[in-house]
Amino acid sequence: MPAKVETMMYVREKPWHGLGTEVPEAPTSADALRFAGLDWTVRQEPVYNSRGGVISGYKSNVRDTDGNVLGIVGDRYKVVQNVDAFNFTDDLIGGDVRYETAGSLREGRQVWLLAKMPERKIAGDDVEPYLCFTNAHDGSSGVKVCMTPIRVVCNNTLNLALSSAKRIWSMRHTENIRERLNEARDCLFRADEYMTNLAAYADCASKKRLQDAEIKAILDELFPVTDKSSDREKANAQKCRDEFMICYFAPDIRQFRGTAWGAINAASDFVTHSMPHKNTKNYAANNWGRIMDGHAIMDKAVKLCMAGVNA
Repeated sequence: MPAKVETMMYVREKPWHGLGTEVPEAPTSADALRFAGLDWTVRQEPVYNSRGGVISGYKSNVRDTDGNVLGIVGDRYKVVQNVDAFNFTDDLIGGDVRYETAGSLREGRQVWLLAKMPERKIAGDDVEPYLCFTNAHDGSSGVKVCMTPIRVVCNNTLNLALSSAKRIWSMRHTENIRERLNEARDCLFRADEYMTNLAAYADCASKKRLQDAEIKAILDELFPVTDKSSDREKANAQKCRDEFMICYFAPDIRQFRGTAWGAINAASDFVTHSMPHKNTKNYAANNWGRIMDGHAIMDKAVKLCMAGVNA
C-alpha cells in the first residue's frame, strides 16, 4: 500500500497517496477516531518461547480488533491509547478542536492526527497553525507533538526552530505518561506562545535586509560545490539554486523580497513543494516527516538568513 497507510480520514484535500475516507468538514475527536479507523485499543500480553514458557522482561502489544501484534516491547512500556491521544490534543488546544487528518501507518504500528487551530497573522499573512501528534505502538518511537504553521497564501510550512519557544515535545513510553502530559500542557507546549514568538521573529526577519550578493552567498552555503564535485553533483546543485530563486521571485513573496523573511519563505517553499532529484514512491511521506521534525535545509537557511540577529 502506498506510503504504508493502513487507514485514514482527511478533510477537503486528497493526500498524496489517494487513500482514506474524505469527510465534508473537520470532525471532533470522537468522530475523527471512527472516520480514521482508529477506534481500537492496544492490550498487552505475555511473550512466550517455543516451549510455552513466559519470556520475562517483555510484553506483546496486540490490537484488540483483529489480534494483530503491533510490536514486542519492554515490560516498562506504557501504552498510550488512541483515544488518549485525541483527548490529550483536545485538552492541550482547548475549545472546539477540529481534526484535518488522522490515521494509522504500517498496519497500526504508528498513528497520527493533525488538528487545526485558530488562524493567526504572521508578518501580515494569514497563517493556519496545526498541531500534529504521532505515536508508535511497536516501541520504535515515543509520543511526539509538534506545531506546524501553514502560510495560507502558498500552503508553505513555517516550521522554524525558535530559541524563545519550543515547537516539538516528545516523551518515551517508559515515563509517567500522565505526569508528562500535564507538564507538556502546562509548561512546554503552549501553542499560543509559539505562534506569538513566531510572529515576533517574522517581524524581525522582515526588517533585516539582504542584498543580492548575500542571497548568492547563502545559496553557496546551502548547495555547495567544489573542484572535486562531479558533473552530476554540480548540475544538481545548480538545479536546487535555480528552484530556490524561482521560489524567491514568486508573487506571494514580492512584499518580502530583499529581506531575510523573503529568503526564509523561499526556503520553506523549496523544501515544501520542490520535487526530488529521484522521485521514489515514499518521497512525499518521507519529506513530510522531515518537515514535521525539522528540515535540514530549512534550518540551515534560517540560520544563514538571520546571521548576526539575536531573535
